[in-house]
Amino acid sequence: MPTGHLRATTDGAVATLVIDHPAKRNAMTADMWRELPVLLDRLAADRAVRAVVLTGAGETFCAGADISSLREQGGSTQGLAVAAEEALATFPKPTLAAVRGHCVGGGCQLAAACDLRFAADGASFGITPAKLGIVYGPDSTQRLVRLVGPATAKYLLFSGELIDSARALRTGLVDEVLPSGAELDKRVAEFTAVLATRSQLTQAAAKEYAAGPAAADRIAHWEAEARGSGETVEGVAAFLERREPRFTWSV
Repeated sequence: MPTGHLRATTDGAVATLVIDHPAKRNAMTADMWRELPVLLDRLAADRAVRAVVLTGAGETFCAGADISSLREQGGSTQGLAVAAEEALATFPKPTLAAVRGHCVGGGCQLAAACDLRFAADGASFGITPAKLGIVYGPDSTQRLVRLVGPATAKYLLFSGELIDSARALRTGLVDEVLPSGAELDKRVAEFTAVLATRSQLTQAAAKEYAAGPAAADRIAHWEAEARGSGETVEGVAAFLERREPRFTWSV
């Protein structure tokens, strides 16, 4: 059943998924972890949606797992968190985390699973399993290493310490830092509007290839999609006619 702590809205081709649990600084309960893949499946099936923004309500992105829920579940929410993270990482359309305030633990796990991360100045980031005696999963660890490199990944995982937005930008954990929350919202809206105009075929193939080595059948799949989609014909025509392309291929 819906928790009421996750909500999705759409504005044109961009959907915004909001973590809304202010009483616990947007911490994720077991039910919220379960609900996230369901919402993502719904957005993936909506052909009108071409990009998704993940953010937190108010001035916090996500404080991680709700520790009281973790105790009630006997620690089993870690598996739910990993499943939610994987659902986000494999979502077939571009995803962008818009971060303000604390992005900690499972919240940072979710942000790292997005394709891109924009943050407001003053945001702070930390991955805290070492404070709880939790073994951070291999996929999550390797995703973090791909983002920030082994040294920074070890710093974050070994210590559980928080880093500021400047260091997050310098190490590759975030892609852009904006001066304020208002500037963050403006930049996210502008950038996702751009993403929505680009070829979803290009984006989907690039996302799959970026995740790791591609099997021969997947390369053949994307080559066939490119030949049959008409996306290249439309892109070249738009370039020559000095107009915006009208890409129609959808996952």
